[in-house]
Amino acid sequence: MLILPNYKIGSQIYESINSLVYRGLRTTDNQPVILKVLKQDYPTPAELTRYRQEYEIIQDLELAGVIKTYGIEKYQNTLVIILEDFGGESLKAILEQGGQGGISVAYFLPLAIQMADALGQIHAANLIHKDINPANIVWNQVTHQLKIIDFGIASRLPRENPVLKNPEQLEGTLAYISPEQTGRMNRSIDYRTDLYSLGVTFYELLTGKVPFESDSAMELVHCHIAKVPKPIDEINPEVPPIISGIVMKLMAKNVEDRYQSAFGVKADFEK
Repeated sequence: MLILPNYKIGSQIYESINSLVYRGLRTTDNQPVILKVLKQDYPTPAELTRYRQEYEIIQDLELAGVIKTYGIEKYQNTLVIILEDFGGESLKAILEQGGQGGISVAYFLPLAIQMADALGQIHAANLIHKDINPANIVWNQVTHQLKIIDFGIASRLPRENPVLKNPEQLEGTLAYISPEQTGRMNRSIDYRTDLYSLGVTFYELLTGKVPFESDSAMELVHCHIAKVPKPIDEINPEVPPIISGIVMKLMAKNVEDRYQSAFGVKADFEK
């Protein structure tokens, strides 16, 4: 169990490959906080560097659509990032509570507009998130605040060249990564990789499932590169073809065929 001076640690709310995430309270002023700690007792220097980079990226952003950070603390041989707790839940958790079939179009549209706006702000700050998916988007259903979290693999560069890796070792969440992020397209990665992942996230919100499902990492990579997903309005007839079309355009295999900016997506959803 995590024990940190000046913090009262509550329940664990999330576990990823590298991190454990807890709700807690800063005892000096009773401020609710989220504490994100590296899972390993003895993390590598590279993992510690990445955690510091994540903290610095969030600290520098100061955007309404991005989670705020209150600090970074040493804990035994590892690090803990202290983040704001604005009472939200991840869209992944909200989807799981809602059962099969996704969310209604009326519920989806205001969410999608906020997500596109938040991602547009991140891109305007010359940052690629590289891991957009429902687990990394947090929504407060009462205040309707939405924030993007987890900048652990974010890149400050306007573009970067992916390295060909075993599918099991790819950065990002495999069901949501763009064709170019697989390293098998001979394309550099720029902010439009996030637009593909945003499209997959929208697809899941509207249908209750991701476009490609497989236990094989290699097969998922192949699907992202070569397979066209079934249109949303064919899976969920309550989704108008125009909304289905916007999401399918985001998931185009070639970056030139996608939307070229998150603000463009926002404008079309508003229309």
